[in-house]
Amino acid sequence: MSIHAYSRCWVHFTWGTLRREPIINKQAAPKLSKHLHENAESKHMYMKINYVNADHVHALIDLPTKYSMEEVMKLLKGESSWWANENELVLPKLVWGRGYGAFSVSHSHVDKVCKYIANQEEHHRKKTFQEEYKEFVRVYGLRWYDDDEGE
Repeated sequence: MSIHAYSRCWVHFTWGTLRREPIINKQAAPKLSKHLHENAESKHMYMKINYVNADHVHALIDLPTKYSMEEVMKLLKGESSWWANENELVLPKLVWGRGYGAFSVSHSHVDKVCKYIANQEEHHRKKTFQEEYKEFVRVYGLRWYDDDEGE
């Protein structure tokens, strides 16, 4: 009998461009979204959904047992910015800001979070990424730290 590690640990990740610059245009966003899915799959990560906004990304990932959240972000952010810049997807070059948000999602709320991520365009007509991010931090009972550099 072989031993396997099984887990289901949904994490809603979000990360932004450097200084939250809105540099990812409408033509580049679907290409970057597709690439994020393919990159995750190549690393044996299940990314259920992502949405690429002009200045940030949302992704719902079933965290694999072999990666920490920090490793997932390094793999996705590092490779995607390299790929985008190598393919001249956006100008100026795509640089992700420091840090990320990682928020646990119960299996029973996966559909709700998927709808939230899919509806980003409508959602951000009412609320900026900064406002949205601060709300996530508050709802999850975390402390917000202001960053003078806006990263």
